[in-house]
Amino acid sequence: MTARERSKRFIANDTVDRPPFHPIVMRIAAKHAGIPYGKFCTDAKSKAVGYVRYADDFGMDWVTVMSDPYTEATAFGLPVEFPEDDLPKDTAHIIESIADIARLKKPSVENSARPMAAVDTIREYKKMSREEFIVGWVEGPMAEYADLRGLSSACTDLMDDPKAVCDAADIINAFAKEFASAQIAAGADCIGIGDAACSQIGPDLYRELFFPREKELVDHIHAQGALAKLHICGNTTALLPDMIRTGADIIDVDHLVKDMSAFAPLLGKKQVFSGNSDPVAVIERGDERAIRESVASCFQASRGRTITSAGCEIPPDARDVSMKIYRDAAYSLR
Repeated sequence: MTARERSKRFIANDTVDRPPFHPIVMRIAAKHAGIPYGKFCTDAKSKAVGYVRYADDFGMDWVTVMSDPYTEATAFGLPVEFPEDDLPKDTAHIIESIADIARLKKPSVENSARPMAAVDTIREYKKMSREEFIVGWVEGPMAEYADLRGLSSACTDLMDDPKAVCDAADIINAFAKEFASAQIAAGADCIGIGDAACSQIGPDLYRELFFPREKELVDHIHAQGALAKLHICGNTTALLPDMIRTGADIIDVDHLVKDMSAFAPLLGKKQVFSGNSDPVAVIERGDERAIRESVASCFQASRGRTITSAGCEIPPDARDVSMKIYRDAAYSLR
């Protein structure tokens, strides 16, 4: 059974040899392959090589295009610096005031360098004839608005002028749908939707403003024949019922959610969780017993409907031996 088959069959609630292993690795994959992080973020082939090397060496069942939150933001015009071997950082915001939303225009994917680099990364995986489950990525409407505006101002805007924020979110969603379609056409099996900022706004605003737009993205991805993964890191305990209601096939659950068991009955027959080991305290710093117990506990809490992953990115200093224990613990599940 290939990694792609395993992932698809597990999500579909069909028989598999074991659940999939999908740890979120970005900086650690680049470091392991000896690729400077600035190049990993911006060069399609380097990113593909880095992820494939990590998948081969640590038995991952997926590869992705993730590296930083600024892929779409650069297409909208956000100035971003890419240090040679460090995290990218924005140097300004393109929405300085609510009035600037009126000038926000949807870019074209094919004319945007970084979105096209993500598409090209997927093409690289296909050229390599890889057997992993390929996951593309788009930013969710709240996360992208926060990138363009700044998180503090974005949260204030939700109270001061929610209609204007919704206008921006609709433009953001229109671009995300075009970007998702391009990645699916290139060969992505699944599209992740990263909307981390939603964990900062509370369930009422989430339900009113961003749940409908995330569901719109999920429905679009499904209509294109791909699966959808929803990622909101942080404490999403109050959001999880609505996250599940988006219809996303994979629901990421961060370690700050203390008990997944209460939410497992809400999953549809062809929905799964992904998570929720603590990437620092357990995977990076924990001993073998802690890693194995966390993996088993996550699986049990979800009634066997969890892809093994941490709640968010594995830190770049996690030891190889810890990642191999993590893999072995994941492989032992049935």
